[in-house]
Amino acid sequence: MRPRSQLKRQVAPFKVVSDFQPGGDQPTAIAALEQRIKNGEQDVVLMGATGTGKTATVAWMTEKLQRPVLVLQPNKTLAAQFANELRELFPDNAVEYFVSYYDYYQPEAYVPQTDTYIEKDSSINEEVERLRHSATWSLLTRRDVIVVATVSCIYGLGSAEEYTNRMLGFKVGEEYPREELLRTLVEAQYVRNDVTATRGTFRVRGDTVEIFPVYQEMAVRIEFFGDEIERLMTLHPLTGEVLSDDQELYVGAATHYAVGSDIMERAMKGIELELADRLAELERDGKLLEAQRLRMRTTYDLEMMQQIGTCSGIENYSRHMDGRPPGSAPNCLLDYFPDDFVLVVDESHVTIPQIGAMYEGDMSRKRTLVEHGFRLPSAMDNRPLKWGEFLERIGQTVYLSATPGNYEMEKSGGDVVEQIIRPTGLVDPEVVVKPTKGQIDDLISEIRGRVEKNERVLVTTLTKKMSEDLTDYLLEAGLRTRYLHSEVDTLRRVELLRELRMGEYDVLVGINLLREGLDLPEVSLVAILDADKEGFLRSNRSLIQTIGRAARNVSGQVIMYADTITASMADAIEETNRRREKQQAYNRAHGVDPQPLRKKIGDITDMLAREDADTSALLAATGDKRRKGAPVPLGQHTKSLADRPAGELAQLIESLNDQMHAAAADLQFEVAARLRDEVHELKKELRGMIDAGV
Repeated sequence: MRPRSQLKRQVAPFKVVSDFQPGGDQPTAIAALEQRIKNGEQDVVLMGATGTGKTATVAWMTEKLQRPVLVLQPNKTLAAQFANELRELFPDNAVEYFVSYYDYYQPEAYVPQTDTYIEKDSSINEEVERLRHSATWSLLTRRDVIVVATVSCIYGLGSAEEYTNRMLGFKVGEEYPREELLRTLVEAQYVRNDVTATRGTFRVRGDTVEIFPVYQEMAVRIEFFGDEIERLMTLHPLTGEVLSDDQELYVGAATHYAVGSDIMERAMKGIELELADRLAELERDGKLLEAQRLRMRTTYDLEMMQQIGTCSGIENYSRHMDGRPPGSAPNCLLDYFPDDFVLVVDESHVTIPQIGAMYEGDMSRKRTLVEHGFRLPSAMDNRPLKWGEFLERIGQTVYLSATPGNYEMEKSGGDVVEQIIRPTGLVDPEVVVKPTKGQIDDLISEIRGRVEKNERVLVTTLTKKMSEDLTDYLLEAGLRTRYLHSEVDTLRRVELLRELRMGEYDVLVGINLLREGLDLPEVSLVAILDADKEGFLRSNRSLIQTIGRAARNVSGQVIMYADTITASMADAIEETNRRREKQQAYNRAHGVDPQPLRKKIGDITDMLAREDADTSALLAATGDKRRKGAPVPLGQHTKSLADRPAGELAQLIESLNDQMHAAAADLQFEVAARLRDEVHELKKELRGMIDAGV
């Protein structure tokens, strides 16, 4: 492969852009976190009460430290929410989103009891895959990077070193034979496509080569004069508009598993040797069926690697491509970070146990596949990190939680940074314990009182059936009630919460979905039924999290219906009262009058409704200029806007609008927002064409 120019890492300072300044406990917490990290403490706990602005505290801490940051979240929804908030605070820095790119994933598996082989089946979300590439690209090319990720980031990923080696560098005036460039692009897993312009492809037009990187929305155009690079440009793939003329550009590989021909040859030899050893072992043990099965599958994969440089499930051979010894840890996102990065673990009481459990869950499935001849033993080295391997790859860590777990507390020695005082002056809710006898009648009375004041109520139960039965009973009593549990459609969950805030109903009944991540300022009462039934849903941490749902309202109150006060209840009540007293003392000392949290009632459903109304009106205005046809996939817009007739633009807008709805239905809000932005641009052009009478 042709040597490339030395990569230059961009250095830009982190700078928070906000109309607000730190308030409440935030200034003290930011200063304490900065001091502890700079003093070299490895594990720091930020125990922040619900609604105290932990996201903003992380942002200001990052501005103080000026170091790359990885934020781990327990699920995609919280990761997207956290990333969006940080992007608003860091508009000039790289805030990336790294989650699993599967919309649907059925892993390869074998069930010996029924002799059932389940082939791997998946649906990859191309936009999320682009965001993953964007994250690794930013980490390799700049310092001002915050990556918000789920725990999927500890799964195997291609080598950062090899990904860097596959990076292509270009300079104006440099000699670079065009045919050599095309071969190099194919080695980096780019596909030539002279018709459509999709990410991960390139096209050739005479002395011009256009590359559509997988990690960004912009394209790169290289113009040659003979073998000399005459001009480099960054352009918009949709409009063809030249955004910048560049003297130097870099283009990354189209996959994290791109390797050179020399490495692929070495890997194939290693696979062949392992196959021979494993076949001999199986035949020696009389497992002839398993041996035949393994020989056929592996030989086919080797043929694919030889012919096209990859194969289905190539990640199962990552150990050979990386040149790692058996049993060694795979490369993962953590290897793309510089040594001085800071790890932030949000909702650490949930996220830390997730990380610890991932290895064994994955390994039990792979052991069965290897034992029965579906995979080589090296496939077991394509796995998530073990707990010890994870610890080896991280440095200084900040744990965020309203209820830190035992692990975090032990690591920090119990010396935590507290963020209890809210900038709004709001205090934790009053907690009242009432007997279970007559609890439903009492609950109805409490609900009616809140409804009269135009406030909302959350009720948490222990089972799905109880939530449904209680909802029916409250409806019969004339109360506007809905229920929320795991079988409710995902987009419908978002709509239910919005409708509750809008006052379309007054009571929401749920099980365990009324904990982390719910932000409902209109809720003034949280009722916890069967609070004395010890267990996961009624542990002290779960109770504190549930109590926090009423902490965003000036008149917030929590009622626990119980006949005895359990140890978990006592702990939760004691901690809530401690925080409440501290907050009230601060307000008295500083003359703070608690202000209700005024948060705009707006979410993805609002955005969809607005776009539908605007799009319908615009498409109606095109009249008979619209032309029906097959939907146009995202990114496959090969003509500039000026070359498209109005009817074709209308068709494209309609297609993208449908894709926006599909993305929102899958809770891919990042994708939906990007599609919305693209639709905006197309509608602007179409309006111009209508006004001009085109």
